[in-house]
Amino acid sequence: MKKILLIEDEILIQQSLKKLFERRGFSVDVSASGKIAIDMIMTNNYDRIICDLMLQDISGFDVIEESKKKYSGPEIGEKFVIMTAYNSPQVLTRATSYQCRLLNKPFDDIEQAMRLMTESI
Repeated sequence: MKKILLIEDEILIQQSLKKLFERRGFSVDVSASGKIAIDMIMTNNYDRIICDLMLQDISGFDVIEESKKKYSGPEIGEKFVIMTAYNSPQVLTRATSYQCRLLNKPFDDIEQAMRLMTESI
């Protein structure tokens, strides 16, 4: 079974996405904290890490930076999907530098968003 880590501090979004992933046959761990998520990343193996950019404690980019202790640059690009409501050129440039997928919130089409988050795993 493919395993996903969902890092999202908006609990309604977190629980809704968790249910959608589980219905598609994925095992899902969740965290509302970037710092706790880093510990989870270091101690578990995930096929995909879906991370909100603006968390309460640290940013999604901070999570990626800490994940470099475990994963190479290409692995970061394969594993991470960043979700954000902030679609500035700076965010786009930084996400591109990590080669990870970027998904804008709110989702216009949930099925398309789910495909983007789960493709290639």
